Amino acid sequence: MSLIDDETPGRNTPEYTVSEISGAVKRTIEGTFGRVRVRGEVGRTMLARSGHLYFDVKDDRSVLAAVSWKGQVSRLSIRPEEGMEVIVTGRMTTFGSQSKYQLNVDDVVVAGEGALMAMLEKRKKKLAAEGLFAAERKRALPFLPEVIGVITSPQGAVIRDILHRLRERFPRKVLIWPVAVQGESCAPQVAAAIEGFNALAPGGALPRPDLLIVARGGGSVEDLWGFNEEVVARAAAASDIPLISAVGHETDTTLIDYVSDKRAPTPTAAAEIAVPVRLELLTWSEEQGMRLNRAATDAVRRRAQRLTDLSRALPRPQALLDTPRQRLDRAAERLPSALRQRASAARVQLTRAGAGLRLRALSTRLHEARTRIAGPSSRLPPA
Repeated sequence: MSLIDDETPGRNTPEYTVSEISGAVKRTIEGTFGRVRVRGEVGRTMLARSGHLYFDVKDDRSVLAAVSWKGQVSRLSIRPEEGMEVIVTGRMTTFGSQSKYQLNVDDVVVAGEGALMAMLEKRKKKLAAEGLFAAERKRALPFLPEVIGVITSPQGAVIRDILHRLRERFPRKVLIWPVAVQGESCAPQVAAAIEGFNALAPGGALPRPDLLIVARGGGSVEDLWGFNEEVVARAAAASDIPLISAVGHETDTTLIDYVSDKRAPTPTAAAEIAVPVRLELLTWSEEQGMRLNRAATDAVRRRAQRLTDLSRALPRPQALLDTPRQRLDRAAERLPSALRQRASAARVQLTRAGAGLRLRALSTRLHEARTRIAGPSSRLPPA
């Protein structure tokens, strides 16, 4: 007979210690319920420094304390948030020292996709109000990035498809930052990877990517929920490196898609967006070279024709010299006569100048003679 089954009345009622009663309650609760699923609304939540997550699950009449230990938290597909309608799975247990019972939770799912979508819509409105979805915030992708950073799981088809597509189109240097793409660890790891790539110094030992790709394959809403977390959306919005989001299939849309610079419908499509096809680029380059040559040839031909047309309107070069030659001939004919006239005029001027010079010379000599004669005669006695 168990302790709580003993119903002896009166003085025959058995006496127990507190520990005995607490142990009996613990065995009864844990033995009766074992592993259970509980549906309710998440109340207060608290993540302790130890890594344990404490929260309440409630309905309109009761509250059930719940805890998810550190090792379990990292494996949860959905992290409980206040106001979220959830179904939690775990084992009931008690704390005899505090006369409390609680549910040790190892799995959390949203109670219906509608509740999850309502929470997502609430986050979208909040981030949109902050301007994180604005078109003017989105940056242009580099035409041909030298280094591409890929944030995804290091195993699986996603990374293989991306690498294969890049090699096929235009091989580039690829840096892979491995992250969990599902579960509680997904969001913090993806956010840390985005921030980590941005923290790399240009020209450092590890090259800083020119473009980031955040990728994951398809899955349920719960599987992709890590990419709906605010921490991921804010890290993507704050990235200085242009970012392509490629999460899920074409019909899947997550919060990171709204803040990324470009959304790709699939991871393979992200690789196609990231780089052009090398062969197509070479063909295009050759075509542009041919077009340039044709344009240059046509330009030279048009200018040559223009010069020809203009030259027809000009007189013959010989005709341009006819008039100057005629003037030269006439000048040559007049030159001898002009020279004779000039010489004759010069002779007349010289003759006139010479005559004037002779008269002035004779006058000067007579004056000097008179002066010499007048001097001695003035000293003679009168007759």
